[in-house]
Parts: sequence; structure tokens; C-alpha cells
Amino acid sequence: MSRASLEKRPDEVAAMFDDVAPKYDLTNDLLSLGQTRRWRRIVVDTVDVRPGQRVLDVAAGTGTSSEPYADAGVDVVALDFSLGMLKVGKRRRPDIDFIAGDATALPFADNTFDATTISFGLRNVNEPKKAIAEMLRVTKPGGKLVIAEFSHPTFGPFRTVYTEYLMRALPAIAKRSSSNPTAYTYLAESIRAWPDQDHLAQWIAEAGWSKVSYRNLNGGTVALHRAYKAEAGTRSS
Repeated sequence: MSRASLEKRPDEVAAMFDDVAPKYDLTNDLLSLGQTRRWRRIVVDTVDVRPGQRVLDVAAGTGTSSEPYADAGVDVVALDFSLGMLKVGKRRRPDIDFIAGDATALPFADNTFDATTISFGLRNVNEPKKAIAEMLRVTKPGGKLVIAEFSHPTFGPFRTVYTEYLMRALPAIAKRSSSNPTAYTYLAESIRAWPDQDHLAQWIAEAGWSKVSYRNLNGGTVALHRAYKAEAGTRSS
């Protein structure tokens, strides 16, 4: 697939990620100039869980976003719909619980996790609003949601330069390092088509999460959204 929209076929997206799985993490590091590692650290700090607590990492891919939790003694479940990505992750980290699943129909009971997180995967879900609602369902009352996703730079001139980078430089760099360079044309377009920070915050609130806020990283190229599941007997706000 090469054209992006908010209407995505899960089988096509999964096949695309199966294809890029072997060199996915390397290519991401190159394209972000190493920033993915910093963003992951910020996500982990924001999730802020302790050993013994349970975290669901949705769209975890090869598990690079799940590793810090496992290393800290946190019970983490890495979920993704790409079997290719899961296989790469399981070979590298057999100690992590990798599960194949759909973000819009999570295979877990209500109120299972202390925190739920998804990093750079929500825009690839065919029904992102449904996924946000599903993450609310499986999170315990008082639990936290953290979403890291590419977003819209807040400074106009930089936004123009950034868009040019996405559509021209990103596929060119991916051509040198990725096993499926055309997939990165789709990824660039999916970033450009994704709603801005305020719209995503509105989706999260509409799903029933409370105390929704966000933080811009790298001038708004990435936004980190945070929210909480209301305690039983209290209203979301």
C-alpha cells in the first residue's frame, strides 16, 4: 500500500509491517536521527509504573517500547497485529509476553492493566477512536493512558520544512536501509494526514478518559498525550 488515509485495511497494514520488520528499528533510528530513543524514555517516564504493576503496550512492534518496562521489573504485555514484528521481537526478548491482537478488539478482560500505552501506532489503526475506547475498557479505574504519536509542528515555517522532509527525504533515506522502502511513503503520508494535537485530545476525552493533556516534543513533530480512567463513582472531565 502506498496511499494513506484514515480508512485503512488492517490486513494490508499488517502485511506492510511484516515486510519491514527485519530492519524496522534500524530505519527508525536513522529517520529520526536517533530521537526515537529519547521519545521512548519520555514515554516510560510519563507512564511511571512500578515493579509488580501491569502495562499494556499496544502496537508494540518488535518490543523496543516494551523493553524498558521489562527491564524495570514491570509486567508488560507487548501487543501487535503484525506477526512479522512480533517474531523479531520474541527472538530478541523471549522474556517479554508478545501477543498478536487487534487494537480495536483487545483480547483482555475489563480493568486488567494499571497503564496502557501506544507509541507511533495509533495512526495505523483503521478505527483509532474505537482503539482509544478499548484501551479505556482494559485499564483499571485510576489507571493511565499515554499516547505518543507524530503530530503537527506548531511553528508555521518549520511545519513547511517538516512536510517536505516527510514526503521527499524520508522515503529516500528509507530506500537505503529498509527492506520495503515504498512502505515509508505510506508512513510519511499517514503522518501528514493525521489529526493535530487538539483533535486527538478531543477523541481521547470523547472516549471517556479524564484529565486529558498533551505535551509537544521536538516543536510538535511528536505529541505526548496523557489521560486517566476515572475512579469508580466519579465522573470523567
